[in-house]
Amino acid sequence: MKLNHSLNKIHTIKLASIPTPLDEAPRFADKIGLSKLFIKRDDLTGLAGGGNKARKLEYDFEEIVNGGYDVVITAGGIQSNHARMTAAAARKLGLDVKLVLGGPDFETEKGNLLLDVMFNAEIRYLVDDDANVSLENEMNKWADELLKEGRKSFVIPIGGSTGLGALGYVKAMEELSAQLKNDNVQIIVGVGSCGTFAGTILGSKIFLPKARVIGISVSRTSEAIKKRTSELIQESAELINYRLNEKILVECYDVYHNEYGMITEAGKQAIDDTANLEGILLDPIYTGKVMAGLIDLVDKDIIDKSIPVIFIHTGGMPIIFSFESQLGNKINCTKIFPKN
Repeated sequence: MKLNHSLNKIHTIKLASIPTPLDEAPRFADKIGLSKLFIKRDDLTGLAGGGNKARKLEYDFEEIVNGGYDVVITAGGIQSNHARMTAAAARKLGLDVKLVLGGPDFETEKGNLLLDVMFNAEIRYLVDDDANVSLENEMNKWADELLKEGRKSFVIPIGGSTGLGALGYVKAMEELSAQLKNDNVQIIVGVGSCGTFAGTILGSKIFLPKARVIGISVSRTSEAIKKRTSELIQESAELINYRLNEKILVECYDVYHNEYGMITEAGKQAIDDTANLEGILLDPIYTGKVMAGLIDLVDKDIIDKSIPVIFIHTGGMPIIFSFESQLGNKINCTKIFPKN
């Protein structure tokens, strides 16, 4: 059969441990009233603790390695999973790495920031500023400085969200289709910089045509998400020569976060329940909020309880270790001091 796309002709460089498992979560499904819930374990992609960014970086770093670049620059918040995994990929491939991060001031390195330090990334930190425009301006400024020094920099946008990077999740949907017996499913995915969301939608259109993809925002308004996601879908489709014959529906909900980077009570409860019922760890900034959104959408009958749900676990475990005061205040520990 003739393929209607050229996805497999796009070169990549191996960074992720894939395919990732598709684990059923029956106890959690029973608690929230779903007939079936599966968790796509992209927290287990292997690069520097795992996460969704490994799939995108396989596309970016193929271009970097073969383009003669000697330094990689990217940006994000203080607990950016993308920054952590980009730093790891650069070191794995023998490249220098620079990170522009933004957020509240800090006294000690925790979570992803600690791992950035361990990868010996040079960091410029914009205190109390995580606005995308400021971070992008600083990245471009740094690239110009390095150019004057004779360095060749490759700037990866925040979150690695480009049409090329989004192909990582087009490919992931091909992988998921091989793991499912029936593509009549509802796929839940967190949305920040929109690349994973765009790739999931386009990939589902190609490989899982009956699937419904639902995005849950951790930062942006649904209006902004729909605009950017549609742009990325178009870019990705053009790269693989896939013809979009109709406008693709972008379904996204943006009421499950408050300020970006802050824990929510509903998110904390979702983290506790997932850990206690399934032994799976979610994080406070991304996946915990997405799971809280899933629970609420089930309660509101926006999600069909009778149709299996796939929750894409995008990783983020290192972030847990920067929220110990909020997450670790229920310790059930009896101290015993043996007598000598």
